[in-house]
Amino acid sequence: MRVLVFDPFHGAAGDMITAALLDCGADRERVAAAMRAVVAEPAVETVTRAGIRATKVNTHATPVHRSLDEVFKRLDDASPVVPPEVLAKARRVFSRINAAETEVHGAHVHFHEVGADDAIADVIGACTALATLRVDGVAVLPLALGSGTTTGSHGTIPVPAPATVAILKGSGLATMQGCDAGELCTPTGAALLAEFSSLNQADLGGYTITAVGYGAGSRDTPHSPNVLRAMVVETTGALPQDTVDLLETNVDDVSGEVIGEALARFMAAGARDASATPIVMKKGRPGSLVTVISLPETSAALARLMARELGTLGIRCIPAVHRFVAERTMADVDVEICGHKKRLPVKCGWMDGRIYTLKAEFDTARDWAAELDLPVRDVLRAIEDAAWNQVREKRQDAGPGDK
Repeated sequence: MRVLVFDPFHGAAGDMITAALLDCGADRERVAAAMRAVVAEPAVETVTRAGIRATKVNTHATPVHRSLDEVFKRLDDASPVVPPEVLAKARRVFSRINAAETEVHGAHVHFHEVGADDAIADVIGACTALATLRVDGVAVLPLALGSGTTTGSHGTIPVPAPATVAILKGSGLATMQGCDAGELCTPTGAALLAEFSSLNQADLGGYTITAVGYGAGSRDTPHSPNVLRAMVVETTGALPQDTVDLLETNVDDVSGEVIGEALARFMAAGARDASATPIVMKKGRPGSLVTVISLPETSAALARLMARELGTLGIRCIPAVHRFVAERTMADVDVEICGHKKRLPVKCGWMDGRIYTLKAEFDTARDWAAELDLPVRDVLRAIEDAAWNQVREKRQDAGPGDK
């Protein structure tokens, strides 16, 4: 399994997270395009922090305070260049921040520092960078918070900031004070790591490191590197199994357009999957079975959202469904189509030490299909055929055609 591991020993901020992911190999062009949708061209440079080479990102943004709706509008404006799943993740990050600020300050009209353009750019940049790394999970090692006081919109406040504490509460992330004084973890950094985290440190077991990146903060303290380290690793053991809740409801008075929009909203609210299946209901009426897969801690909120969006009076919840989670790895395969050659990624599923399924990455296949002026399905088929041939040559597994 390909996993991203954050090691925030010196804390984390939004720009440090984006920079660390870029240094790990995230697609710089896509990240820059996403950030340009909300700010000017970001500057990416190489710096040193206490002798460690690191990547630094500067958004060149202005300190404008916005409401949550205004932040969401800025994210919506980026939809022509940012995939829907990335925007959904960014919305969830700001929803975490909004909930924390509401808990700390009560009802508020505007975000404070985290509503500025640089924070929006950092969040959309980090979410885009994570998507381009194509990892199967994210683990966050203990997060340094800092100590002392800091100054913000509400004057002098203790470190960690109350909003940061509210975000981390219930996130499952382990924290520590850290070696340095001052604010080491910002609310934006906390919200990003809380949203990204999907694995516990204990789930990792043994792993091999395939890439390392360092994201630099603004301060350069001489005896302690102000950097966030990120590592892409391949785990050597079996993937953890987990439990999910299965939420279901039957509807026969909702249009396909409404169901499609509802499924998108369920995914944006944190569902692990959402689908609709045509069914025949009583008296021969056509209907749909709407199914949402949820983590246990988000089931209640998603069930309420299903009732609101679909108008249904009841949601079935089948708790603690044991999921089989296959081991997954990424591999690059050489493909040739009509004399054109390219090296493209595929995702492989493993069982009992053998590859039993593989799938081409859609985005890269789509882009190459556009370059070649070919149907995407033809390019996907060519990539997967080449991948199965490569698997057979290595004698790791046999493709479906050999069975």
